[in-house]
Amino acid sequence: MGWKVLVTSLPMLATIEYCQKHFEAKNFEVVVPEIRGQQLSEAALCEIIAEFDGVLAGDDPFTANVLETGRKGRLRALVRWGIGIDAVDVKAAQRLGIRFSNTPGVFNDEVADIAIGYLLLLARGLHKVDAAARNGQWLKYKGRSLRGKVAGVVGVGNIGKEIVRRVRSFGMETIGYQRHALDPDFLAETGMRQVEGEELFRSADCIFLACSLNPENYHLLNARAFAMMKAGVWIINVARGALIDEHALLDALECGKVGAAGLDVFENEPLPAHHPLRRFEQVVLGAHNGSNTHEAVLRASKVAIDLLARFLRETH
Repeated sequence: MGWKVLVTSLPMLATIEYCQKHFEAKNFEVVVPEIRGQQLSEAALCEIIAEFDGVLAGDDPFTANVLETGRKGRLRALVRWGIGIDAVDVKAAQRLGIRFSNTPGVFNDEVADIAIGYLLLLARGLHKVDAAARNGQWLKYKGRSLRGKVAGVVGVGNIGKEIVRRVRSFGMETIGYQRHALDPDFLAETGMRQVEGEELFRSADCIFLACSLNPENYHLLNARAFAMMKAGVWIINVARGALIDEHALLDALECGKVGAAGLDVFENEPLPAHHPLRRFEQVVLGAHNGSNTHEAVLRASKVAIDLLARFLRETH
């Protein structure tokens, strides 16, 4: 039996030739829509979703309205390529009997690596030295040593654990905030202390955001949180932009409460051309690209295809 599958994941579409053999092996009839920007709109999805048995999705808004429209037709399964699930109404999918998953665990090393990349840029200003050298200058940037500094990791899941392991190699003390109790073996291995969020804000010299986005932690880093932090704290966000209230961050940068930031993600993406964050030379700006390596993209695509095929077999 063949399955009609909608593919909207941009990384998957960028490697469609690799994916094609896997589509054929699973007997997928794949449809690729025209996507302007980063994702389809809710209205565009509602127009076509009922035609498909399954979806390999990117950042598209799979709202209750979209899922209900799809369920009235053929839709039985949805796999979100990647980790974040904030664009999917998971409760609606469960209520409607639509099988859903992301692709957990596929980017642990890649996102942790890029978090460390931001850390080193903030500490040593390598990007500034490079820019100066290209302009014929010989900049002697006075950086900061990492040994003895306190790294606080918000969200000690798969990615957060890898960040902890990496910063420990620099001689940094590590503390982490996670809602549930962490595995004692991991704590013993890394020496990380599990603390409450407010203690992390008050104690950390550098705060890494590695948690998922949900209604409870929207704008987790707001004016109140920044007020608790050490003067000159560094902020590194490799999770979701809306974890940070950007207006509060701008104020914290202006007054020096936040000394530097490495931001791979933003509330609105791509980052608007005239966004005020662009004014701060102590801010390193990314492009929501933490997971994007050749190997990781192929790995995630294979996992997503296998998951969708299994869900479709189980629901028909």
